[in-house]
Amino acid sequence: MKTAAIIPARFASTRFPGKPLAELLGKPMIQWVYEACTSSNLFDYTIVATDSPEIMQAVTAFGGDCRMTSSKHQSGTDRIAEVAQSLDAEILVNVQGDEPLIEKACLAELLSAFTDPEVGVASLKTVITETEDLQNPNVVKVVTDYRGDALYFSRSAIPFNRDNSSCQYYRHIGVYAYRKASLMKFISLPPSRLEQVEKLEQLRLLENGIKLRMITTDYQGIGIDSPQDLQIVTAILKIKEQ
Repeated sequence: MKTAAIIPARFASTRFPGKPLAELLGKPMIQWVYEACTSSNLFDYTIVATDSPEIMQAVTAFGGDCRMTSSKHQSGTDRIAEVAQSLDAEILVNVQGDEPLIEKACLAELLSAFTDPEVGVASLKTVITETEDLQNPNVVKVVTDYRGDALYFSRSAIPFNRDNSSCQYYRHIGVYAYRKASLMKFISLPPSRLEQVEKLEQLRLLENGIKLRMITTDYQGIGIDSPQDLQIVTAILKIKEQ
């Protein structure tokens, strides 16, 4: 069963233009993500999918595999699907290009979901340990059934703890893995009602009856959305390299 890590990378970010090329300890951020995937030895292919000539040039310069995609894609999922169509791979992992701290352990945990033949799509969740995260709409929460399949994702705190009883909350980490057929099914569907309300693309799966297996991980994930985030991750990487 061949696997591919596909890293969607867009230059024209509204909050942080040119983000994939932002420098981290002498290397562009996209290189950190790419090398984390290749060094894991989990994938038959690691590919950056972009619509930016600047990103294409940067990835080629460090010896990476980069594919140009349409500039009309509305999401990273659409972008990886364009690349996936021509790949001889059954499992496609969408690794966010702004997560330079991505780890082998969580990627392996994610791929392990597909030992169950019923799983078509999988993603990651981690325990919320900070109370303030429950009220932060940028921290996406998820609740699952007894099998670990997602019941709902929300920017609000779910479940609502009416009686203040003991309750564990989980944060969704936006790294997805798909069987190829499930990915193509997903992108064929129009944006759904709840997806548009919450601005959470994964709700399109649930509204169309497509199960999403959630794997619990210790990986916390730090996505870079601003120059301030870049400073935080730079400090972490300095510690790791000591």
